[in-house]
Amino acid sequence: MNVLGIETSCDETSVGVVDGDGRVLANVVATQVDIHARYGGIVPEVASRQHVLDIRPVCEQAIVEAGIDWADLDVVSATHGPGLAGSLIVGLNFAKGLAGALGVPLVGVNHMDGHVYGAWARTVDHETHEFQELVGEKAIMCLVVSGGHTELVLLEGHGKFRLIGETRDDAAGEAFDKAARVLGLRYPGGPEIQRVAEGAAYTEPLPRAWMRGSDNFSFSGLKTAVLNRARSLGIYPPDPSGESADPEVVASLAKAFQDSVIDVLVTKTVAAAQREGCAGIVLVGGVAANRPLRENLVEKSPLPVAIPPFELCTDNGAMIAMSGLVNYRNGRRDDWDLDVIPSLRIGTSSLV
Repeated sequence: MNVLGIETSCDETSVGVVDGDGRVLANVVATQVDIHARYGGIVPEVASRQHVLDIRPVCEQAIVEAGIDWADLDVVSATHGPGLAGSLIVGLNFAKGLAGALGVPLVGVNHMDGHVYGAWARTVDHETHEFQELVGEKAIMCLVVSGGHTELVLLEGHGKFRLIGETRDDAAGEAFDKAARVLGLRYPGGPEIQRVAEGAAYTEPLPRAWMRGSDNFSFSGLKTAVLNRARSLGIYPPDPSGESADPEVVASLAKAFQDSVIDVLVTKTVAAAQREGCAGIVLVGGVAANRPLRENLVEKSPLPVAIPPFELCTDNGAMIAMSGLVNYRNGRRDDWDLDVIPSLRIGTSSLV
């Protein structure tokens, strides 16, 4: 069996192919980072127009890299939400047309569901952790952290998710982007903050929003703390003469911000997983590419932790194909010829 997955929820046009054993045969990504960097964030109209230009060549390249023919595809899957409406429409309509032309089933995939199942995908350098085979017998705690979402989700069985906690304001990835802007760093902010934070010699801690008695998160106050400290240090607003801020000061504040985010994410995730009697923890989403976050969670968790390789953390087609494979085998699919997939829920972060 071969499953093709199409991901166009935001600014990445990606198509992946997995076989029946979950091995990644291809994972092609056309990024728009350089296009949107000049604006300091995603411009939805620009993103959707670029998807139109990229979707067909990316799909064709994926088929070539997978070493298969179109006739070898058994299932087509595509992200149906949440995400940017204009971007989602491009990928979803292309998938509907492709599935119809090939006469194969179409499986609509929730974007966050896709991130979770990205941890199941097998690559040359990555095999899934053995505790993931316990799905349905024991629950697995999933920390989903990206630019638009920060959620603790309990995977109780394939296709059965229960929301445990979520951000009450900004997502972790969004907070990284906005903190980076205050520090005068490029978009996207996550990789930039990680890069400069590595050179920090001393860090004065920033506050943590623990939200005691709750599994929810909050990063809005932390953003304000970064802004206020940057002002007190004289690095924000930027010097009108164009002179760069002291690199050591920027590095120190970047590390303080990163440490605060990681501390809260790891501590609350481990506590929730232990309380729910989970078999293990899965860390997924774009922010899961942050190396200190990965290392801290593995180090501090008494439970086994599974994290996809870096290339499967950010938005990609392979994770959608993997989710499509699992969903199809568990009887969750959509007919390609429907005008609107029944489960289309653009703009919601719900996994159920």
